[in-house]
Amino acid sequence: MIFLWTLSHAITRKRESNCEDCPVYKWQAGAIMNLEFFFDLLGKAWVVGEILLALITTTRRGGGKIQDRGSQVILWVVIIAASWVDAWMHKFFPVDMPGSYTWLRPVALGILILGLVIRAAAISMLGGAFSANVAMRAGQKLQRKGLYRLVRHPSYLGLELILLAFALHTRTWACFTVFFIPPTLALLYRIHVEETALRMAFGADYEDYSRSTKRLIPGVF
Repeated sequence: MIFLWTLSHAITRKRESNCEDCPVYKWQAGAIMNLEFFFDLLGKAWVVGEILLALITTTRRGGGKIQDRGSQVILWVVIIAASWVDAWMHKFFPVDMPGSYTWLRPVALGILILGLVIRAAAISMLGGAFSANVAMRAGQKLQRKGLYRLVRHPSYLGLELILLAFALHTRTWACFTVFFIPPTLALLYRIHVEETALRMAFGADYEDYSRSTKRLIPGVF
């Protein structure tokens, strides 16, 4: 519960603007409150979902060949640390991103929704083969259908979009950098670990899959 409160509080914290008395702010106040409410709600739902995934799907000893190399812990420690630093930095850095008082909030909300949908769909497609830590289970098959035809790691694409949404929601370039860059690097390490395990498990089939499908961004990377 301490983990839940800490992460959800830090990443969904409301940032107050410095122009509360200007006409534009007053005109947008109602819409901003609604956007913040839904962003906060979805952010908390994501945190709860990730905790449940970790509790329910983590492969234990005897349940499969664990090859995680600490990537699960590293990823979430970095995300939590980035959220703490972001919350602290907001006391010192002003809102300075383009569209901070107009279009940036709804764009961040839209990206958050897209990321949640993609991540949930990708996990659902794997079914019982999904594991919160990197592990190969008996009888596991290489998934190449649905979202997995577009990228090799659609669940991580969804997670990256979620992180991008929260980074944009900071509306401050310094906080954006802190919240987005370190977790992205931790996620890339996680992908490296997982791909090593997949190559060991599926050999030539995964090499063929890798040649025809990008890792994270369709047609790009």
